[in-house]
Amino acid sequence: MRQVKITFLIHNVYAIGGTIRTTLNLAAALADRHEVTVVSMLRHRARPRFVVDPRVTVVPLVDLRENSADANDPLLHQPAEVFPTAEKRYGQYSRLTDQRAREYLRTCEAEVIIGTRPGINVYLARFAPPRALRIAQEHLTHDTHSKKLRAQLARRYRDLDAVVTTTEADAAVYRAKMRLPGVRVLAIPNSVPDPGPQPADGSARVIAAAGRLVRAKRFDLLIEAFTDVAAKHPDWSLRIYGSGADKERLQRLIEEQGLGGRAALMGAVSRIEAEFAKASIVASASDAESFGMTLVEAMRCGTPVVATDCPLGPAEIINEGVDGRLVPMGDRQALAAALCDLIADEPGRRHMGEAARAAARRFDPAHVAHAYEELFGDLAATRSSRAWQRRKARWRNRAGRALRRLRR
Repeated sequence: MRQVKITFLIHNVYAIGGTIRTTLNLAAALADRHEVTVVSMLRHRARPRFVVDPRVTVVPLVDLRENSADANDPLLHQPAEVFPTAEKRYGQYSRLTDQRAREYLRTCEAEVIIGTRPGINVYLARFAPPRALRIAQEHLTHDTHSKKLRAQLARRYRDLDAVVTTTEADAAVYRAKMRLPGVRVLAIPNSVPDPGPQPADGSARVIAAAGRLVRAKRFDLLIEAFTDVAAKHPDWSLRIYGSGADKERLQRLIEEQGLGGRAALMGAVSRIEAEFAKASIVASASDAESFGMTLVEAMRCGTPVVATDCPLGPAEIINEGVDGRLVPMGDRQALAAALCDLIADEPGRRHMGEAARAAARRFDPAHVAHAYEELFGDLAATRSSRAWQRRKARWRNRAGRALRRLRR
């Protein structure tokens, strides 16, 4: 494929999160052949917490730091008018972000522009130049959005070229529930780079977990299951990495279960792979995952994963019994039993870790970047036919509305 200019639009590249990690991974892989820019809607610190490939240009739009010129702009304190009101991040957006997004996109020279969250995808649909390919990534899922937000997105997503989900299951939901004529809806997984030549050796008596400390991640269930594990295997420990609103409740639960010194909240880290490589098992007790980034990160380290079979990602990542274990959602006994099975079988654990490392190669950034390049080529080749599909759909909608008015 010839070299093209590619721009990613992201909420805040200076923070920590799965969308930031996977965006930077993909940007770096695409930078091998293309000119790549990451546009951060917001900025709250001097430098990004994650390492940014030096070939990737970072452009912040609104500076939230106290000493910035934007801090005194009156538009910063006025609610956004374009960013959708039903989006969870709406309170962090303003008329200033609306204005900066409009100004940047209307003069953007990129040939491909990729949005990375629903509200930003609305900016993309509203303001990006028609000559650019407009691609919306979905890092959550269709069904986790409110009915109001889905309605707001459906109106705007019709002007996009593609909607990319992280799982085929979620792509199928979008195709069934959001009618988008002329818009390609497909799944491309998140990318996770190889952490290096030193995989986990399976000897550490450590179970690790990572993610935002929020109720949906069910770290409480994991701690309760580890209580059962610890009773049988007192020499094993649990380390949970992350930060969030549930921290105090989880710490109390650790103390109530008598796990002080055995289970610990380790805080957030920017290089979680280094911690996963120090563990022999990685666990996830989530009730919902749009993808399952930590599962892939663990597998790339050669660390087997025990995860709940929650919607939508784990079953598309883990081959049950081969490179990891899947257990029913919310089942403390099943989670504890799967962990104990792996603890008791060190050779089997090592073999599963090797299988996990091999299976996770399909998430290498180079493979994912190639899938995006194929998408760019397909969208460019079908631009005219897809535009015709959109026009036909609009004519049918207008004719239908006119007919309903006549009948009334």
